[in-house]
Amino acid sequence: MKTRVARLHGTRDLKVEELDYQNPGRGEVLLAMAAGGICGSDLHYYQDGGFGPVRVREPIIAGHEASGFVEAVGEGVTGFDVGQLVAVNPSQPCGTCGYCRINQPIHCLNMRFMGSAMRLPHENGLFRDRLVVPAIQCHAVADGVSPGETACSEPLAVCLHAVAQAGDVRGKQVLVTGAGPIGLLVVAALRHAGAETIVVTDLTDAALARAPAMGATKTINVARDPEALLPYQENKGSFDVVFDCSAAGPALRAAFAAIKPRGTLVQVGVTGDMTIPLNALVGKEIVWRGSQRFHAEFAQAVQLISSRAIDVRPIISHRFPLEQAVEAFEQAGDRTAACKVQLTFAGH
Repeated sequence: MKTRVARLHGTRDLKVEELDYQNPGRGEVLLAMAAGGICGSDLHYYQDGGFGPVRVREPIIAGHEASGFVEAVGEGVTGFDVGQLVAVNPSQPCGTCGYCRINQPIHCLNMRFMGSAMRLPHENGLFRDRLVVPAIQCHAVADGVSPGETACSEPLAVCLHAVAQAGDVRGKQVLVTGAGPIGLLVVAALRHAGAETIVVTDLTDAALARAPAMGATKTINVARDPEALLPYQENKGSFDVVFDCSAAGPALRAAFAAIKPRGTLVQVGVTGDMTIPLNALVGKEIVWRGSQRFHAEFAQAVQLISSRAIDVRPIISHRFPLEQAVEAFEQAGDRTAACKVQLTFAGH
């Protein structure tokens, strides 16, 4: 049996091809894929051949945020009905290494993460019409929730994990730098967690226009108004917590200036090496904490999307059928218009 896939061969060399797939085996589910979101890492693979030390070294099926309908179940699988819509968790920690044994599966030494070029052979991803996956990676959503919303479970899980790194944010004053999909979902997670003030900065009005619907209390275009953050820097800073989702040097320097002494800065965006204001880090006793991926937060994200306690629909800006995968990736690279660009599959 054949399925169409979006397969990346190198920089800007994305092709829709046909590959074989098998019936589901024991403990597995066959999904008719419905929607898949293009992530920043997918875009880096397409535009630059990778990011940092992670490079595309062989053809890889892209995509790690997607939803699909159950088409068939393998032996021993219970709890899923044919036709049921599910979110696919792309994370597959081994469960037995040293980090898994101390309940840090995010740092699994043998992590298999679908759509990732980190390992060789690469782990193929979710941009395909048909997918056979372990049932344990499927999470059912409520009736009435769309495939596009369901496909946002993975990025929302990333953001729930990031917000958890800051501890209790109820009543706090928070700055979010970068209003791409991750920044906006961080805003939504902060609003759900009870943050009082959420100021969002970005370089484009199109990105910032979506922030109020996700829970932002104020937006600032720092390209047009670079002085707008200066009042927040008075008296050693105004923000209890900062989430840097931009990984841009100027944004990070402004964040160090605007955060209160002993505030927490959660680093969500990634980039290469950069100069940092070390004196501010030390002098203000700032806690600078990294955040990557998720574990238990995936199931939480599915529940929040199912109940629409967090409404992800405002971030979905474009949809393209699989056969227009190249056009979709090109659109995703245009931040003046695009937010979350999704592919659709198998007629959904």
